[in-house]
Amino acid sequence: MDLLMMVLRTILLYIIIVIIFRVMGKREIGELSILDLVVFIMIAEMAVMAIEDTNDPFMHTVVPMVTLTVIQIGLAFWSLKSNRIRNLIDGQPSVIIENGKINEKEMRKQRYNFNDLLVQLREKDVKNMADVEFAILESSGKLSVFQKSNNDSETQKESLNLPFIIDGVIQEEHLKQENRTKRWLSSELRKLGYDDIGQISYCSYNNGTLYVDLYDK
Repeated sequence: MDLLMMVLRTILLYIIIVIIFRVMGKREIGELSILDLVVFIMIAEMAVMAIEDTNDPFMHTVVPMVTLTVIQIGLAFWSLKSNRIRNLIDGQPSVIIENGKINEKEMRKQRYNFNDLLVQLREKDVKNMADVEFAILESSGKLSVFQKSNNDSETQKESLNLPFIIDGVIQEEHLKQENRTKRWLSSELRKLGYDDIGQISYCSYNNGTLYVDLYDK
């Protein structure tokens, strides 16, 4: 009887977990946020305990699972509305190499050593660190690498094309990295006919051109 109950619980939990993960949305395993990872680990642990302990009421497992799902979905929607909450939950990318120069301070902050850097560069088929123009450690832990172009002159400084505005909020750190100011950005946007920054969902700058996307009406 216990064996049959264990099999039935396993099947039911399998169905429930598949439904929960489908409700949470599609994301690659390597792109899971800390929040996603914590929820997945807790749900997996609950499922194992429920399968092993057939005497425990099944709802004692289902209710916490549903609660975690509601929390995860609620925070996901909240992060869509707030860039600050999104940065708090998912974290921010870290520029490890900028214009060919290694940012040791940022590496220490992220507890990211040179062995980690070299391993991930080799995974990107980069043999020589001197060939790297930009390397960005994403919030998922992946390293995005942009190699130097052979056509670039030594005096030309590449742009990282960082967003200046996200969800109607000016990213002042990105402006500083590009040696720009809020006054300059507002002036350039007014020239293009954008007077209300709050209506801009995304804005970036590359090669002297601003890319602007407004919120969907």
